[in-house]
Amino acid sequence: MSSLESNTPRCYRHPDREAGRSCTRCGKPACSDCLVQATVGSHCLECAKAARPDVKTRVHLASSRVLTPVTYTIMGLNLLVFLWMGASDSAAFAGDITQGHADLGLSKFILQGKAGYAGVRIPDHEWYRLVTAGFIHFGIFHIAMNMLLLYQLGQLLERALGTVRFTLLYFAGLLAGSLGVLLVDSGGLTGGASGAVFGLMAGAAIGLHRRGVNVFSTGIGTTLILNLVLTFSISGISIGGHVGGAIGGAVCGWLMLAPSWKPTPKWITYAAPAAVIVLSFAGAVAVVG
Repeated sequence: MSSLESNTPRCYRHPDREAGRSCTRCGKPACSDCLVQATVGSHCLECAKAARPDVKTRVHLASSRVLTPVTYTIMGLNLLVFLWMGASDSAAFAGDITQGHADLGLSKFILQGKAGYAGVRIPDHEWYRLVTAGFIHFGIFHIAMNMLLLYQLGQLLERALGTVRFTLLYFAGLLAGSLGVLLVDSGGLTGGASGAVFGLMAGAAIGLHRRGVNVFSTGIGTTLILNLVLTFSISGISIGGHVGGAIGGAVCGWLMLAPSWKPTPKWITYAAPAAVIVLSFAGAVAVVG
């Protein structure tokens, strides 16, 4: 063996192999099979193992990527109903509710405003319409915009509130929006997740404001104001549904998203949206009579 060969570094685990590189953490020479790519440089197997987070930390990091199951579930339900409508009659993709949908029974899921069919608001007191109307959409653009906002707001609020309280907040906005339809909108068919989405937007805006954050620096304030302007500017948009949902969400947001230095008792963060849901349903019953 020549002197050059004797001075060549050998792998710390495989003495018969030349070590082309060394561990950037501990400096031990190693062959390519005994090095693991790191954020900076390469680590030997022992250093790579030592750098791994413990089990508790790994579980926390994994769960942080799957913290919005309710958001995805609600989005999935909306999309499934929309595809179901389109399968029964392709006109649904353009926003038309036709006889095909009536035959399928989907039209019974839609909320009817004050003038409604036959001069009634909720035919035969079908109270489930207050909820099911929030899962019916009129056209691809309608559902696309609602689902985009739901996804963005869900990533923010479901992580902050947890699945149960986020669900309560969502349906508080939905029911408050349905009550708004009955109080304000004059006839026609009303549907869509807009009331619930407006509830999430208003709740998030109030929560950020209470934490001393300028809501217009986050984009949420601008989005809320812009959508309110469009609500009052464009015909055919449910003013009652949007404003009602925003009011319900704002009330919930004030109590559910209090700042850490002025916390709200935890039970109130559950009771507030539950109360909005109950009061909205009771209000709808009172309006319909």
